[in-house]
Amino acid sequence: MPIRLLAPEVSSKIAAGEVVERPASVVKELVENSVDAGATRISVDIEGGGVEHMRVSDNGCGVPFDELELAFQRFATSKITDSGDLDAIATLGFRGEALPSIAAVASVTLVSRSRGEESGARLDIVEGVTGKKERQGASQGTTVSVRQLFRNVPARRKFLRSLATETSRINTLVTRYAMAYPEIAFELSVDGRRGFSSSGSGDLREVAAAVYKLQTAEAMIELAPGGMGVEGEPSVGGLIGPPSHDRANRSCVSFFVNRRWVQNRVLGFAVEQAYHGFMKERRYPIAVIDIKLPLGDVDVNFHPGKAEVRFRAESAVFSAVQRTVREAVTLHSPVPEVSHASISRPHSGPASTGPVFWPVEPFKSEHSAASLTAPSTTPALQPKKALPALRVLGQVQSAYVAAEGPDGMYLIDQHAAHERVVFERVMSEARERAPQVQSLLEPALVELGPEHRELIREQGELIAGLGMVVEPFGDGTYLLRGVPALLAGGDPAQALTDVLDTLADGGGFESWDERAAYSIACHGAIRAGMTLSLDEMTELARQLEECREPNTCPHGRPTMIHLSSSHLEREFGRT
Repeated sequence: MPIRLLAPEVSSKIAAGEVVERPASVVKELVENSVDAGATRISVDIEGGGVEHMRVSDNGCGVPFDELELAFQRFATSKITDSGDLDAIATLGFRGEALPSIAAVASVTLVSRSRGEESGARLDIVEGVTGKKERQGASQGTTVSVRQLFRNVPARRKFLRSLATETSRINTLVTRYAMAYPEIAFELSVDGRRGFSSSGSGDLREVAAAVYKLQTAEAMIELAPGGMGVEGEPSVGGLIGPPSHDRANRSCVSFFVNRRWVQNRVLGFAVEQAYHGFMKERRYPIAVIDIKLPLGDVDVNFHPGKAEVRFRAESAVFSAVQRTVREAVTLHSPVPEVSHASISRPHSGPASTGPVFWPVEPFKSEHSAASLTAPSTTPALQPKKALPALRVLGQVQSAYVAAEGPDGMYLIDQHAAHERVVFERVMSEARERAPQVQSLLEPALVELGPEHRELIREQGELIAGLGMVVEPFGDGTYLLRGVPALLAGGDPAQALTDVLDTLADGGGFESWDERAAYSIACHGAIRAGMTLSLDEMTELARQLEECREPNTCPHGRPTMIHLSSSHLEREFGRT
């Protein structure tokens, strides 16, 4: 085929695809323009998940009348002048691609009045075609309205998620920029209703309270002020949550590099390492971390959406984040108190034949394949590769069960093994619609964000099938009336939040029911550090033998390791 030069309308749509991925991408570009324009108030209004309509208004410096058309020309920008500026970018935007890319895939109206002008002006652009420019009354600042996103690119539009999911993404974006710029008053309205607002007082903790609730924000630990370090070393500021305020996924960890919201796996790993030993396995903190470093030490120009950055000295940034967070966590984390709570079987259950380490009997139902304290008459499930019969010997470090098999010794990770047992039980009860529900004497009030509310709307039947009894109670608030019996002894509101976090994050599972069942299993499983009786260890080993997939926990971690007889003989020099 001959080489042809693409028509402008085709090339503009291709270029727009790199910048405008979804409605949140549009909001991001427009909000960044407002911040760069020096705005102290930014309002975002969306309808229909942003697909039908988005409007971003600010009180920034505005666009002069004679530059309105130029603002929609590709690579037209006021933020850099030559290639040398790319080595030290101080603004959020700099490429001059945002407005033309948005205009190529939507209908755009820009109304603006710049400083010193007596009146404002309006310019309409429909799918890249510039319309009439006219004078119009307007306050100082800029308002950009975007309608019918991707109407001329149906292939892109059909790949968008549900309207509620797109709304949730926009909410996340606005709240993150509100935390990056607490001195700017942000407001988000969704379908005519206010969804989020910040005062612009400059107090990061106040913004955190609007995002994560007052109780969480009050408990957060303040990091260093965030000024530039000595000789240009990275400086880390912000707020982090105490280990007790953990989450089931990483969505509450936000990084800002010179106040730019970014995604970076190295930074995420640094924070997780800082909390190591203070937080349970597969639990994640709340953190709002602002990293300041010389502009020339960070490259923000290599990612199309400017969502990722590269560091000149990545190890130095990693060390600064890990050290600062670790010191703060260590300083504000008291030594935990150890208490021995009395644990008993529910009154409705049969008499116990030995001590029980669950607050409630986890698998009590007519469909149970096993019970930890009484033999079951239900035929045991046979795994694809049945484990050998094991004779329990004892417990090691209050974390591992030592057992003898026909070919050597087995060490069972009690937490991973019980996760597998509970996971398969929860899945079985959900499939048979027979969850064991523990009604709460006092229903728990739970405030949920947009993403969690959407999950309850979309996956309400699944959540109920797992034993979570939830009902709406006002705008963004829900009543939790019951939880799976396995979780009755814990914090019911936190359990619901964690289930929703796991659903949102995926957790490595393909199906929704597996994600939710895993969250419940992780909550309900016994922990490392819990001392078990011989009867309890024996019953755990027997229940693991009955699992369909006994060799790994639901996340793929091994439940046991095997030291063969030949290996033992070799290590002891008997061969």
